[in-house]
Amino acid sequence: MSEFQEKHTVSRLVGAPPGYVGHEEAGQLTEKVRRQPYSVLLFDEVEKAHPDVFNTLLQVLDDGRLTDAQGRTVDFRNTVVIMTSNIGAQRILAHHGDVAAIKDQLMEDLRGRFLPEFLNRIDDIIVFHGLGEAELNRIVDLLLDNSRRRVRAQGMELEVTDAAKKLLVAHGHQPEFGARPLRR
Repeated sequence: MSEFQEKHTVSRLVGAPPGYVGHEEAGQLTEKVRRQPYSVLLFDEVEKAHPDVFNTLLQVLDDGRLTDAQGRTVDFRNTVVIMTSNIGAQRILAHHGDVAAIKDQLMEDLRGRFLPEFLNRIDDIIVFHGLGEAELNRIVDLLLDNSRRRVRAQGMELEVTDAAKKLLVAHGHQPEFGARPLRR
């Protein structure tokens, strides 16, 4: 949501109001959901968005609808909305203990960042913990399977020893970045 950090970017979601440049264009969010109401929306790193974006989302989360700049009401009742946030990520990385306790601390962090009326409209908050060795091994296997397919398409085979996989897991993972470095 970093592309929605400025106040004026809210109009990209619902369309520009009449009299403004681009007012004849539909909003990115409202038009896509109007055309495909059975959708899954992902708002990644939602904490980076401008506060006015949250005001716009309140109507979606509360009423299941949103009115675009052209006055059309768009139905969101069949749309699944998923939001991610990195709030509390450092706390999770440093935490080694009771899962319930960390969730309480994270909820406190969220209450410090988001308005109560926004948080009260969220059905569930799921805390994701750091990747363990089993998860990292599975990710390495998936990435290697993809590489094997690409190499096989060139008429070659790729074989990777268990020792090499362990090395990839050990050196290709940084807790603060998750599994992304493994792709490199």
